[in-house]
Formats: sequence, C-alpha cells, structure tokens
Amino acid sequence: MPPHAAAPHDPLSPTRAAGPDTASRRERWQHGVLRGVAALLVAVIFLVDTLTTLEGAVAVLYVVAVMLVARTARRGDIVAVAVAGIVLTVYAYLDTHGLRHVGAQTFRAAVSLAAIAISAVLALENQHAVQSLKSQAMLLDLSHDMIFTRGRDGRIAFWNRGAAEVYGFSAQEAVGRIADELLRTRYAQPRALAEAALEAEGRWEGTLVQTTRDGRELHVESRWALQRDASGRTRQVLETHTDVTARQAAHAALVHSEQRYRRMFDATRIGVVQQDWRAVHDALAERGIGTPAGLAAHLARHPGFAAQARDLVRIERANPAFAAIAGRTQDAMPTSLSGLLDAAEETFVPSLLAYAGGESFFEGETELLRADGQRVPVLFTITFPTADDGEGSVLVFVVDITERRQAQDAMLAAQAELAHAMRVATLGELTASIAHEVNQPLMAVVTNGEAGMRWLRRDTPDLHEVETAIARIIAEGRRAGEIVRRVRDFLSKAPAPQQTLSPGALLADAVELVRHEFTREGVEVRVQAEDELPWLRGDRVQLEQVLVNLMVNACQALAGWTGTRQVLLHAGRGDGGTLAIRVADTGPGIAAADLPRLFDPFYTTKPNGMGMGLAICRTTAEAHGGHLTVESTPGQGTVFLLTLAPCDAETHAE
Repeated sequence: MPPHAAAPHDPLSPTRAAGPDTASRRERWQHGVLRGVAALLVAVIFLVDTLTTLEGAVAVLYVVAVMLVARTARRGDIVAVAVAGIVLTVYAYLDTHGLRHVGAQTFRAAVSLAAIAISAVLALENQHAVQSLKSQAMLLDLSHDMIFTRGRDGRIAFWNRGAAEVYGFSAQEAVGRIADELLRTRYAQPRALAEAALEAEGRWEGTLVQTTRDGRELHVESRWALQRDASGRTRQVLETHTDVTARQAAHAALVHSEQRYRRMFDATRIGVVQQDWRAVHDALAERGIGTPAGLAAHLARHPGFAAQARDLVRIERANPAFAAIAGRTQDAMPTSLSGLLDAAEETFVPSLLAYAGGESFFEGETELLRADGQRVPVLFTITFPTADDGEGSVLVFVVDITERRQAQDAMLAAQAELAHAMRVATLGELTASIAHEVNQPLMAVVTNGEAGMRWLRRDTPDLHEVETAIARIIAEGRRAGEIVRRVRDFLSKAPAPQQTLSPGALLADAVELVRHEFTREGVEVRVQAEDELPWLRGDRVQLEQVLVNLMVNACQALAGWTGTRQVLLHAGRGDGGTLAIRVADTGPGIAAADLPRLFDPFYTTKPNGMGMGLAICRTTAEAHGGHLTVESTPGQGTVFLLTLAPCDAETHAE
C-alpha cells in the first residue's frame, strides 16, 4: 500500500463524533476481528500447504494475512503474522521435502519467504508513514488558521478543524468539493495569475475574500504551497488562511480616523500647529528638573535657558489657517518656535513651567511674528502629551484676535466719547435742576418786591406791609442761597445735614412758602395732620422743596380749571409705621399715556415746563429712604403720595 493512499483520520468524522469511549471500543473490536481472521487464514494456509500437493506455492498467501493485520496499525501484529508465516512455511517445506531434496519446490518456498518478508517490511513502512501523516494532521487540527489541501482540479482532500469552525462546513461536507465554489472566493487579481505564480515559484501569498456557511464575508491572508512528486508533477496544494477581517476593519477605521483628523486639521478655521517637545523634555531631564519650582530656580540662575528651550521646540506641521495667521506658506514654516515668537515674548516661560509641572494644557495670549515682521495678537491653547505618549507631540490651537483688539480699541474710544457726553448731559441736568429750584424763590422775591413797592406808592404808605414784604424777600433770598449751597455740597460729595423734623411744622412751613401762589390763582389749600405722627430725620430744605414742587404743580394744574379748585395736604401713618404725605388736587388729572414717564428727566406735560421738578422730587424722596408715587384719573384730579421712613425713638430723643 503506497504511503499517500492512506488518508489521515478526519477529526470531525462520525467515528470521532460518536465519542472517544465508543470509538475506542469499536476500534478494539475491529482490530480483534482482523487478528482472528488473520490467525484463521494462517492456519488454513498451513494446512493446505502441508496436506495438499500444492506444496510451497500456497505459502505465498501468508502475504494476505500480513496485509490484514497491517490494518490494525500495530507493529507487533505485523511482525507476529510475518514470523508465523515464515516459520510455518519453513516447517511445511522441511516436513514435506527435508534438507536433502533441492528443486523447484525449494525455489517456490524461497519466493514465498521473500514475499512474506517484503510485505511485512512494506506494511511496517506504510504504518510509519501513516503515523507521520496522522501526527501532521493532528498538528494541523491544533492550528487556529484554516488549512486544507486540494488537487490540481481544486477539489478539497483535507479539511482541518480550524476550517470547519470558521467556515462552518464539516470535513464530510467539504472534502471532494471545489474550494473556490464552496467558499465563493474572490481574488484581488485574476486567479490565473495566482496559479501561474504558484507553478513558477512553488508558493503564492495574497489577500482573498471568502464567504462562510452563514453568509459572513471574511478577509483572509492566504498562503499556498505546491507539493510535487518525485517526477516533478503536481501532487496537491496546501492552503493556509488567516482571518484578518477584524484587522482589516481596524485598519480601515484607522485610515478613516486619520483622514477625518486630516480633514479637521486642514479645514478648521482655527490655526493648529503640531510641535515636538521631546528635546525640551530631554533638556529638563539632563538638568534634573522635574517640578515648576525647580525650573523657576534654574531660570533664575540661568536666564538664557528659556531661549534655548524655545529653540528646542520643533515645528512639525501647521494647517492652512495657522499659515495664514503667521503670513507664511505651510512649506515655509520655521523649524523652531523661535521663528514665530519675539525674543521678549512673555508667555513661553509660563507654558514651560506648566509643562514641567505635568499640566495637560496651558492657555494664554501673545503675539506672533509674521514673515513681513508684523505682529499678530492671538489667543492660544497648548495641549501637552500625557506621560504614556511616547511621541511627545504637542498641539497648539491659535485664534487671531486682531479684529477683537480693533473692536476693543473702538469700544474704548466710544466709551470715552460716551463718558464725555454723559458729563455734558449731567452738567445740563444740573444746570436745569439749579434753574428749576432757584426759579421759585427768585419769583417769590420778585412778587414780594412788587407788593412792597405797591404798599410804598400808596398815598399813605403801609409800612407794616412793606416790612412784611421785605421779610419775605429776605427769607426767599436765603432759601435760594440754601438751595445753591445744597447743590454745591452735592457736587463736592459733602454729606447733607440731617435734622429731626416735626411733620406738622414741615407741612406748615411748606404751605407758607407757596401761599401767595395759591392766593394769586384763587386756589384753596387745606392742611390736615393726624395726631402723634412719627418724627422725621432728614434735610429740612430738601423735604420742603419736595412739598413746594408738588403743591406748585397742583396749583398750576388748577389754573383755568372751571371745577372745584382745591388742594389737600394730608399727613398720616402709612403701612409699616411709615409717614405718608398726600398732595391731592381736584384738577383735570394726568393722561394715562403720560403716567409711565412722569418722573423721567426732561419729560414734562406743561407748555413751558423743564421736566426736572418731579425727577428731583423722586430722587430726594429715595435719598431719604422713601419713595414717591402718583395716581390720577382724568377729570377727577391727581394724588401724589410721599412715603418717608420715621426716625427711631433714640434719634428723636437726641
């Protein structure tokens, strides 16, 4: 039996699948049957050789017994049957012819002995070859790769366990099938080229796409080896396949990620520059610098190290946005950071300290030197590599803030102009305020002066009335001077004088200051004050001026009014123990559209008004811890409510 005729036992055959114990028992039973048949055949041949006239010619049949026991794959069985055949042949010859008779029978006996010996030797050699093939098959089954052999026609002759597990086809299903058809193999190049290379070189390697039983496509690295016989003819082809589907997918994902990174790197409008700081790391290590404090101490002793470190920072590549910011082409970038920063640049040392301290990033603002020598203000963020990053690449993200700087400069200029305009406007408001406040006492001075002149021009001058008019002139003049002094104190930020005031006296004094206005316009004024009202703490002149403004406004609203012409000044308790002073008139009221803006500066409903009186009144009320509100219904009059906080008992006692 030639060595290549015995196929190795398939590990996925039904015998193997039945279980090791069952297969072993079946194999022992089969071997026992073969031994019994061989022993019986040896006995029959011996009897025939001894008892019949065929003599030595029948002894050659012992070869059949040797071939039978060869199937047990046991060397002892082969040797035992061969020795038994030889011994029995010699015994039969001696028993029949003896030692003295030499003739044709002797020749036939010698041929039989030679045939038995040769068949035994061939069986033993074949068994050795089969055992080698089984060992090789077992090794192939242990491989995780898919391995099979095929003939010149492509039909599968051997199929290992790895192929069965990966492709999903058992050995029984695969053996005898054409490999390319079974696996639906696709080649990157025509198959004929692969076969030509295999014939020419005896081996071929490439990448294939194969399909498993469940329809999955596998990318495999395939290696073919050609086996030839002694005459050089192709015997079979051994194919090994390694599944690289996951590796191919990972490689494709890596390529895709790299392409996406490249697109982001090149397409982003933010400047990105990749730097290499490994030389800086080595320089710090050589000097034993591992902390920011150590680096700061070294820089204090060696100020020039900062410039050396800046020269060590290598520029690897930059995106188009950074090239545009730096005013250079990507190919004309300087090789080190010193080509982009001025020697007096101040942010490199802090970034170097952050790097020495193991920080993950550093942010700052600096200026880049363009190729034409201009400086470009930029914001930057440096991302330092982690400790396990062997490449040491540093990414720097840069944003051009030239337009923002210009906008900031423009904003500062606009703020300066606005501040100037506000000062002018404030001066205008202050002037209007002074004119408004001083106008009332001046008008009173004029009115009292005219009244005094009329009393003097009488045939019999009434000196008492003249004296009263002059006293009023003096009082109004002093009030005007007090108003001017209050404005001056306000401008110099001097604290306003605080006094303890009686609400009743405050109302009476305010009414006296404007009584001539009411008399002239024919308006009745009534004053009501509840008993035991809380006292106030504040500036008497300012509070009197608030009440005077409110009463003058009420009097002017009633001028020309055909209905009841009356003003009520009432002082009582408000919510929370506050003092509430109401100034109510019976005039035409205020339109609803005017109420929201009534207290705005320069807003007025009077033809000749300045629009400052009510704004000043509200500011004064708030300065005294109170507030001023208004309620009005057209045709039913207007009510101004001044709410002031009372002083405590201790302050009143003082």
